[in-house]
Amino acid sequence: MNTLSIYFEKIFGKETQLCCFAPGRVNLIGEHTDYNGGYVFPCAINMGIYCAAAKRNDNVLRFYSADFQNQGIIEYKSDDFNLKNCWADYPVSVINSLASFGYELPSGADFLFSGDLPNGAGLSSSAALEVVTGTILRELFSIPLTNQEIALIGQFAENRFIGVNCGIMDQFASAMGREGDAILLNANTLSYNYAPIGNAAIVIVNSGVKHSLASSAYNQRRRECEYAASELKIHSLCSVIPDEFESRKMLITDEICRKRAKHAVYENRRVIDAADALERGDLQTFGMLMNSSHTSLRDNYEVSCEELDFLAENAQRMPGVYGARMTGGGFGGCTVNLMKQDAVDNFISDIKSLYENRFGIRAEIYSVSAANGAEICGM
Repeated sequence: MNTLSIYFEKIFGKETQLCCFAPGRVNLIGEHTDYNGGYVFPCAINMGIYCAAAKRNDNVLRFYSADFQNQGIIEYKSDDFNLKNCWADYPVSVINSLASFGYELPSGADFLFSGDLPNGAGLSSSAALEVVTGTILRELFSIPLTNQEIALIGQFAENRFIGVNCGIMDQFASAMGREGDAILLNANTLSYNYAPIGNAAIVIVNSGVKHSLASSAYNQRRRECEYAASELKIHSLCSVIPDEFESRKMLITDEICRKRAKHAVYENRRVIDAADALERGDLQTFGMLMNSSHTSLRDNYEVSCEELDFLAENAQRMPGVYGARMTGGGFGGCTVNLMKQDAVDNFISDIKSLYENRFGIRAEIYSVSAANGAEICGM
């Protein structure tokens, strides 16, 4: 019996029936392109959220998080799923979403969650929470869902109930990841290919600056992109190529919306070029595209911040680093750094020292690998 099962029995006074895991994700390149109908290039990582669960004989659903112990057990009844402005809103929103898709739970259940993803770091802890909930509900109640459908339900939960108008990338990567590979995903059609990362090392640096994607800034960027697309009379910004955008960009009358559109169009091209570079094993070109992505996120999309800029720009100058950029929604969170394996130790030591000297913050740093998506794990 693993630690999670023992903890479950301690909290709920009965044995676990099932344990599942869903990973977080890091996006190597392709930021804010998913909801603009373009390509993204994430990979699931070997950090995430575990869930242990057992059915009940009534209609009560109880949730407990080892990461928010001070909130205790949070209880809902199947006829009262009103959100409570706490972490449990995410799994409850998945249950609400299942009902919207025609899947009613036949009984209540108890759930215990525990994970190693830092909240607000841009590694998709919310998506992992949604996907692990969907996965364990599927297994516990024999609901006929694929991993891809679980990803879509997780996105629906976040859009409809949490109020974040996110794209599909985070949930898709968490549900569909494959060990050793990144995923080239067309967010418009959901067609995808796996691409091996090879022997490059992925290092994530957490700035320690937290953000909330439910804040107005994220949704505002999406509205600006929708406005730009409407002025170009197209369905989505990533349906045009850079040359076409340059010839038509002045149709976008608002300068800020034009900058947002420029990022989406050129970022989409960068993802396609990056996938081609990885296929050729050209990590130098891949890294240069990552660097260009950060510049555009800073200057055109304006979702970076001083701390992320410092981390990315210093990393880009370090020996053995192919490329570095902010990753995630922005306004804080993490940078993703692609580098040679033998550069990792010096990089971690140097970037940690530089960052602490500049901001007085001791950055958390994670050397991660591309991992499998959501799955049942050992009891």
